[in-house]
Amino acid sequence: MPEVHTLFFALLIVYCGALTQGLIGFGLAIVASPLLYLIDPTMVPVPVIFMGFTIACLTLLKSKQHLEFKGLTFALLGRIPGGILGTFLLLMAPKPILGLIIGSIVALAVGLNKLKFHCPINRFSLFIAGVLSGIFGNVAAIGGPPMALLFANKEANQFRAALSAFFIFSSLISIVILGIAGLITFHHLITALLLLPAVLLGHLTAKKLAKHTNKNTIRTATHILCTVSALIIIIESLIELNR
Repeated sequence: MPEVHTLFFALLIVYCGALTQGLIGFGLAIVASPLLYLIDPTMVPVPVIFMGFTIACLTLLKSKQHLEFKGLTFALLGRIPGGILGTFLLLMAPKPILGLIIGSIVALAVGLNKLKFHCPINRFSLFIAGVLSGIFGNVAAIGGPPMALLFANKEANQFRAALSAFFIFSSLISIVILGIAGLITFHHLITALLLLPAVLLGHLTAKKLAKHTNKNTIRTATHILCTVSALIIIIESLIELNR
């Protein structure tokens, strides 16, 4: 079980991540994973994957009428080999290397999002996005950016519904792969349960604030927070590698 002060900061971080995702449809993992990794590396990726599954279910319940599942099958197929490769990296790479990977994933996701990089949606692009999502997701629980970039041109409700459906099934795939690899422990399950109230509270707060919040401001603040946290992790990892 995490120490009290660690749990307090973790709850605050997860709340901010869930609030961000509730407001803009994306962001729990990209906000929470780097900061949680800084205070307790055992919280990434398994507890974050469980929390991502939870908020994806909540989001899909709200926007299920906008769901178009066609094509997501190819992305989910790609998630399997990507998840296996990501799990291999998780098993083999030392902590500083994982820190560099996590920090780089976050920085790359923010950079591509700022550049408004777009790619046509077809079977090939869906499969490749699924592979990348599997690698990122099993290493750092940040499996959203490849799919979010691919669906960036969709209408907001369709965007949230498509990502939520993908996250539900892809999280289950990740949990199965990580479980087979022996990387899910009782400690992870307890941590996820302890952090779950922050997910629910963040989601409920977002529902109340959604109509009164400038989403561009939230998105900008998220980019700044993610960039700073990514830089901190990269610098810390480089220092550890040079010791």
